[in-house]
Amino acid sequence: MNSNNMTGMGNMTSTGNTTGMGGMGSGTNMSSMMMAMMVPYLHFGSGDNLIFEAIKPSTGGAVAGAGIVLIVFAILERLVAASRRAQEVYWMRKASALKSLAASQAGIAGLAEKRFDSPVEGCDDRELRIVAPFNLKHDVIRGLYHALQALMLYALMLAVMTFQAAYIICIVAGLGIGEMLFGRVGRGVRTHASLGVLC
Repeated sequence: MNSNNMTGMGNMTSTGNTTGMGGMGSGTNMSSMMMAMMVPYLHFGSGDNLIFEAIKPSTGGAVAGAGIVLIVFAILERLVAASRRAQEVYWMRKASALKSLAASQAGIAGLAEKRFDSPVEGCDDRELRIVAPFNLKHDVIRGLYHALQALMLYALMLAVMTFQAAYIICIVAGLGIGEMLFGRVGRGVRTHASLGVLC
């Protein structure tokens, strides 16, 4: 701050009129300025902006409605995460089937009949890949899933940053319910056979 702004702040009177705070009119009082500021502690009151300035639940019923929306939004975030995992499993199985088909067409009896001293059954150490090859279609979809999931998580973070305890409770409950419903999708399939796709 420069000295001109500091001088202007000295013009604030006990009635709350501000003549020197850049952009504030003389009719603005301190109590309305304080109400416009975010409450920096957990509270259950109403009147907090929820993500956008236009969304400002001011009654108990409106806060309850916003909480229900946040629960559903958190459940949807877990659904997006589950569908992303399911898509990854689908791509792994598809790539594994294509690799098996290519191996059988090349005259190899099958990857399961070969004996290797590899940590992954059916893969030769020379063929083991750490990263799957780039596939434009798969990687664009993977990027879109990640961007959508990041957008949803940032929106939930903005709701948490209101310090409205009801919103935080609803978000945590929604994430828990969503994980209970969709958490098992795409998990538990990371066996040696599914890792063989990276060969």
